[in-house]
Amino acid sequence: MSASQTPPVSGVPAVSGPAGDDSPTLLVKIFGKDRPGITAGLFDTLAAWSVDVIDIEQVVTRGRIVLCALITAPGGNGATEGELRATVHSWAESLHLQAEIISGRGDNRPRGTGRSHVTVLGHPLTAESTAAIAARITGTGGNIDRIFRLAKYPVTAVEFAVSGAETAVLRTALATEAARLGVDVAVVSSGLQRRAQRLVVMDVDSTLIQDEVIELFAAHAGCEAEVAEVTAQAMRGELDFAQSLHARVALLAGLDESVVDKVRAEVRLTPGARTLIRTLKRLGYQVGVVSGGFTQVTDDLQERLGLDFASANTLEVVDGKLTGRVTGEIVDRAGKARLLRRFAAEAKVPLDQTVAVGDGANDLDMLNAAGLGVAFNAKPVVREAAHTAVNVPFLDTVLYLLGITREEVEAADTHEADTHG
Repeated sequence: MSASQTPPVSGVPAVSGPAGDDSPTLLVKIFGKDRPGITAGLFDTLAAWSVDVIDIEQVVTRGRIVLCALITAPGGNGATEGELRATVHSWAESLHLQAEIISGRGDNRPRGTGRSHVTVLGHPLTAESTAAIAARITGTGGNIDRIFRLAKYPVTAVEFAVSGAETAVLRTALATEAARLGVDVAVVSSGLQRRAQRLVVMDVDSTLIQDEVIELFAAHAGCEAEVAEVTAQAMRGELDFAQSLHARVALLAGLDESVVDKVRAEVRLTPGARTLIRTLKRLGYQVGVVSGGFTQVTDDLQERLGLDFASANTLEVVDGKLTGRVTGEIVDRAGKARLLRRFAAEAKVPLDQTVAVGDGANDLDMLNAAGLGVAFNAKPVVREAAHTAVNVPFLDTVLYLLGITREEVEAADTHEADTHG
């Protein structure tokens, strides 16, 4: 990069004003051990020359600060700039910091068209996978403008702000690389809508909860093997979802209604499920579930977790006994997508601002209809078709795909504890 072109300092675009043309500029860089007052001290030092600030970026890592300021060059002769340089170096040395000042002209180069956020989840995140992801971004014509960490546990999550490549192109290229590396990568378009109010809709069995509800009922009916065989037939394509559902529910005929309470007690939430829902709700998101399972369980989950929407199949009960039938409209693959659209309309959230999370083939229509479809510990066919995949057993990692940091989650938890303590 030539001295006449200052390097990008942050994600802000070129601006008009004092350095919006080809006016002389200075890029001031400060490095060293962080302490309170460095930023104020630098700009107090610069204030004597009445310079304008065009851009600023500051990063602190392991107690070490990197502070960059792009400013207009001071007026007057060359001696004035020389005095500014000498004063900044002297101030930095007094604090045992290093200073570098680079002359240039004008503002940062405009970012390339196309803005995306690339979130990478690793458990752990290795140097090899980071290098490969960065190289693939470059290979698409993208430029990495900024990288920062979203979380260090339960997974390491970092976000790349990328310009110069279309989101769809990046998503396709990085999906292949992620599968090869064994990391999770999500690519979403940049823009205000990323932090706008959203609707998040999840599958239930093996997504929100660790269990398959039909199997919990089957255990009480003593027909686990038969239910498992019907499930296997459906997975082999010998039965569609509706046929499979009716065949399995028929095996529950005669089961006492009191089993419902036992099954509810046996349901195990997926690790991170409460944190995910609690955090989304605090941020003003609306949250719903759709399930090929049963309202006898989803209604309880809706009440316990404070969900805004819930829909599932309903087991018919007559005279305190399960009849072996379901009532109402079947919630199948197409039904889940319809419900996503219905929930979005009721929530007054555009479909492209919805997030769907699921693990099975019957979730695919819903995942593809959503603005962001997340395959959670899913089978290969689902991972390949979804917008992104999460392959760690923590449901709250979905938060990082939305740009929500672990620190924000913990701050929200602390605030609620203080409020209700």
